[in-house]
Amino acid sequence: MHVFGSSGVRGVAGADLTPRFVLQIAQAAGSAWADDHGRVAVGRDTRTTGQTFADAATSGLTSLGLDVDRLGIVPTPGLQAYCERTEVPGLMVTASHNPPAYNGVKVIGADGVGLTRDALNRIETTLAEEDVTHVGWAETGTARRVESARRTYREAVVAAVDAERIAAADLTVVVDPGHGAGSLVSPDLFRELGCTVHTVHAQPDGHFPGRDPEPVAEHLGDLRTYVESTDADLGIAHDGDADRAMFVDERGRHVPGESSLAALAAAELEAGDTVVSAVNASQRLVDVVEDAGAALSLSPIGSTNIVSRIRDLTAAGESVPIAGEGNGGLFFPRYRVARDGAYTAARFCELVAETPASELVDPYSDYHTVRRALEYEAEAEREAMLDRIEAHATDAAADLDTTDGWRLDYGDAWVLARPSGTEPIVRVYAEARDVDRARSLADELVDVARA
Repeated sequence: MHVFGSSGVRGVAGADLTPRFVLQIAQAAGSAWADDHGRVAVGRDTRTTGQTFADAATSGLTSLGLDVDRLGIVPTPGLQAYCERTEVPGLMVTASHNPPAYNGVKVIGADGVGLTRDALNRIETTLAEEDVTHVGWAETGTARRVESARRTYREAVVAAVDAERIAAADLTVVVDPGHGAGSLVSPDLFRELGCTVHTVHAQPDGHFPGRDPEPVAEHLGDLRTYVESTDADLGIAHDGDADRAMFVDERGRHVPGESSLAALAAAELEAGDTVVSAVNASQRLVDVVEDAGAALSLSPIGSTNIVSRIRDLTAAGESVPIAGEGNGGLFFPRYRVARDGAYTAARFCELVAETPASELVDPYSDYHTVRRALEYEAEAEREAMLDRIEAHATDAAADLDTTDGWRLDYGDAWVLARPSGTEPIVRVYAEARDVDRARSLADELVDVARA
């Protein structure tokens, strides 16, 4: 039974994901924790089904005799910070960047870190075998509301960055939390860092009326306009659970996530360090790593896989100061092994305090990345797409990497196709110095898949 994808469990609420299923997931996870922990934290993002699913998770946990700390609406990194601080595991009800109809569950360890693939497999086994033990009425757990989780998380981020440097720059930022959990944290956080803060789409709303939760260029038109009209130094956008950060520069131009990752890595890396990224890593990052005399370790796509690789490398004594993907989901493991949109944005503000955002990312503007998403309705359709892609990739005159999907490296460009771990989509990525070349490679693979 394979339930957990590359970043938790997700599905359309009421269809793929029901309160009963969330209760069962919570019971399976709680069974794994019961011997070592008497409490579990539960948080959620702003989705309309969030309260219902958080209630279901709480019911499942208390039926095992576990007490539950209910954090309410909180960014996923805020829940992770709470878990680390209090040494309790957690469940986050969120579908992250997925459309409003979706919801999901992320499982967090008592160290504040997402679980390894092996730990998730054990939970899946318990779920499949329904191997849970309910307690009697006298031992049923209790739930309490924790009101301080967002504030404590915000204070920790402020304390972990160079607040004086940011404040001295007198930055103006526009924050676009996309109606998600970041609405209740990021605007106040950047005010506490001494920024003048404007907001757009900053009212919590699980219908996401202003924009789709995914902070990609086509969804950030309002943010770009607002940055231009206010002469702001930076625009900051989050996804639904605020574990990602994307940026708009002071000219109102979208900053590709691959470029912001490269700029942050260039500021962070020293010779001998290792960066962890996914198999769709941009050549921008490859160039930065080579210039720093560092190493690049590629993992399958998804935060679960990146976390596992970070843990393996640090256990082996390697220095991993930064990791992540070009979607804005970055890790700074010396701070916390968690994707953290607010912390990432604050670290970017440290750089913008010295250099305008456009100049920071300009050295990494020579590459163009193109993305395509191929939807399917049935498993047979998915398998047919993947079979056609595999046959094409095997015969292509390019270097083939099958770490996660099929990546074809042509020397001057690359293209990757892989099935999503969270949505009924086959994703296609292409990158080249010439945008027409990138589009051509992506379109070719799309045509192959749809043939």
